[in-house]
Amino acid sequence: MAYSGDHGAAFETLINFSNEMYKRKNIALITKRATPVVVTKLFKDGRIKEGYFEKKSTVDYDGIYKGRMIAFEAKATINKTSFALKNISPHQIEYLEQAEKLGAICFFLIEFSIEHSVFLVPFEVIKEYIHDAKLGGRKSIPRAVFDDRSYLVKPSDRALVDYLHYVDKLKWSVI
Repeated sequence: MAYSGDHGAAFETLINFSNEMYKRKNIALITKRATPVVVTKLFKDGRIKEGYFEKKSTVDYDGIYKGRMIAFEAKATINKTSFALKNISPHQIEYLEQAEKLGAICFFLIEFSIEHSVFLVPFEVIKEYIHDAKLGGRKSIPRAVFDDRSYLVKPSDRALVDYLHYVDKLKWSVI
């Protein structure tokens, strides 16, 4: 997950807690994917001292909801006016495109940390902006686009970040 300092870590914690709430209520089973790390040195107590990423990970989260695979990436930004596309790695887009072709529901959760707002951004919106950027367009998504073309995720009694409520509003392709 791309983030600035503790803002992203706090966002990730909220998502993890929400996923645990979904699991306990038998709504969905969504898990955080571990990033593969090769450990090169350990402290005497067994904690990792040094290491490196073995390979690029896929996306932050995946799982099952209403019988369909879900795959999404979580990002946080402290920028108030836009979200920089450089925070999205090409391998993440490639993975989500392949997963979507195979029937997965794919999206991004993007937090504007300063205002504590979380948006579920349909994958098609991200793909459109990345495509335009490759053709010389903007290298970021303006904040106003989030209001117009994404879903502001609100807490509920189901979950603190109840993003699945908005997944239900996405257009699901028929398998």
